[in-house]
Amino acid sequence: HRPTMTERSLDRRLSVAPMMAWTDRHCRYLHRLAAPHALLFTEMVTSGALLNGPSVRLLAFDPSEHPVAIQLGGSDPEELARAAAMAAEAGFDEVNLNVGCPSPRVKQGRFGASLMREPELVADCVRAMSAAVELPVTVKCRLGVDDDDSEAFLRRFVETVAGGGCRTFYVHARKALLNGLSPAENRTVPPLRYERAYAVKQWFPELEVIVNGGIREVGELDGHLAAVDGVMIGRAAYQSPVVLGEMDRYVFGRGETESRPGGRSYQRSGVDSHQLMVGYRAYMARELEAGTRLQDMTRHALGLFAGMPGARRFRRILSDAQRLKCGDLSVVDEALAALGDPGRQQAA
Repeated sequence: HRPTMTERSLDRRLSVAPMMAWTDRHCRYLHRLAAPHALLFTEMVTSGALLNGPSVRLLAFDPSEHPVAIQLGGSDPEELARAAAMAAEAGFDEVNLNVGCPSPRVKQGRFGASLMREPELVADCVRAMSAAVELPVTVKCRLGVDDDDSEAFLRRFVETVAGGGCRTFYVHARKALLNGLSPAENRTVPPLRYERAYAVKQWFPELEVIVNGGIREVGELDGHLAAVDGVMIGRAAYQSPVVLGEMDRYVFGRGETESRPGGRSYQRSGVDSHQLMVGYRAYMARELEAGTRLQDMTRHALGLFAGMPGARRFRRILSDAQRLKCGDLSVVDEALAALGDPGRQQAA
């Protein structure tokens, strides 16, 4: 029995950002092995793809992924409500609306970051989705769009969308530049302004505010958690699942229930790359039997041993396209052996 939302509430102190082409179900399984408590997110799924495309595949996830949120993209309240209902039926724990993606395709489709200029429409979308499901409906946004990046602009957006029923905002602490920057540049070029994200919590203390953008180290968490309700980790979690695991261990502790991790001790050695790879190998073996391509899974493990002896050879072996096509896990065992750790035999 999976607890319903009326039986428990989500702990959003630590979450992993939705990342296109990255946070698929295989990536999320590995992240759950590393971080037992963090809230995980799907890649963005457009409402149109869900309603008209391969919904079974798009909604698939492993039960171990809970708590897991689905991020939807779109701007039609009725379509989003139907998509949210499908996500609820599939068993997701939260439905999130993307109001932050800066890609040109998203701009043309009238969703993502461009929607920040239409807060009344976003409120209508949230209202329709909330009426369709019992799950929490949340919003992920930026600080602003192009020249619309004043405090007044952000405040009006949050206030209007909260009026539609949204109680939780994930705020990427950069504005989006829709003209002249690629999506990748939008993740690094606009300057981080954490104080502006913190201001949202100061303006609306009754709302839950999660800060996202550029957070890479455990040592950064306390400062953010003193100002807002949670942190969302993006590329740092993907590039090094071990760092994500350290953050999970730090924020949630072992059986502790403090609301924030201030002063808490944790053991850096608590997350072991080899153990994670052994667990992930067992998952890959199951998925191979179900017809999943090996290369769709191994790519998420390339950052597991970053900075460790043998890591480069591990990545090179695990990136051999020809061998991966054969679907033989011996390539995984060989990659582990290249690390020269005695624990690798456990994976055999």
